[in-house]
Amino acid sequence: METLITILTGVLVTVATYLILSRSLIRVILGTAVLSHAAHLLIMTMGKLKNGSVPVLEEGVGGPVDALPQALILTSIVISFAVTAMLLVLAYRTYQETETGRLDELRGPKHE
Repeated sequence: METLITILTGVLVTVATYLILSRSLIRVILGTAVLSHAAHLLIMTMGKLKNGSVPVLEEGVGGPVDALPQALILTSIVISFAVTAMLLVLAYRTYQETETGRLDELRGPKHE
């Protein structure tokens, strides 16, 4: 199962890299969102996928699952949501000012 999730993480990183390198501002934002999801899967895989129980000491219950990867992923989800929301607002404001969403047009004619 860990091998499958590692391959899926690699595919997500590949898709995110393709989207980030495109010329559309919305695709760049979607690429950063996909890259953050790949990071979530990577953290989950590095924490080892284990079957366990809640960290309560009882008779006949296996060892508890480590909660650190879960806490890191939760924090990463909140941060990536905030960054994506901020980037979408910036893209909307940029579109209002310049009426374009293409990155090569945003640079201006002197950079061509």
